[in-house]
Amino acid sequence: MRVKAWCVAIDCTDLDEMIGFWGALLGMKVTSRDDTWVDMERLGADGPLLSFQLVPETKRVKNRLHLDLAVPDIHAAGERARELGAVPQEEPVKDPDRSFRVWLDPQGNEFCFVTDRS
Repeated sequence: MRVKAWCVAIDCTDLDEMIGFWGALLGMKVTSRDDTWVDMERLGADGPLLSFQLVPETKRVKNRLHLDLAVPDIHAAGERARELGAVPQEEPVKDPDRSFRVWLDPQGNEFCFVTDRS
């Protein structure tokens, strides 16, 4: 039996805020929406959907799962994310294999920009 990831779902208290931020950051459009759930385009050609689920509670602790986003320049990507409402979580980490920096989206969910070396 083959198992395929269908979507990456992120809980949130404001669907419009999240689709505005992530849609602008990743250049993605909404593909489906109702009062409590939004699907955006796939993460890559055959990847999972990026989805948001409306929940009543705010985020309280560190994510156990987050997105790593490959970019050619983590500083430039960070400035764009800051313009859209993200906040840096820590200083960039210089790694010999791949530098990265942790950011928080407008609702406090962690994500990382990593140096794309493909």
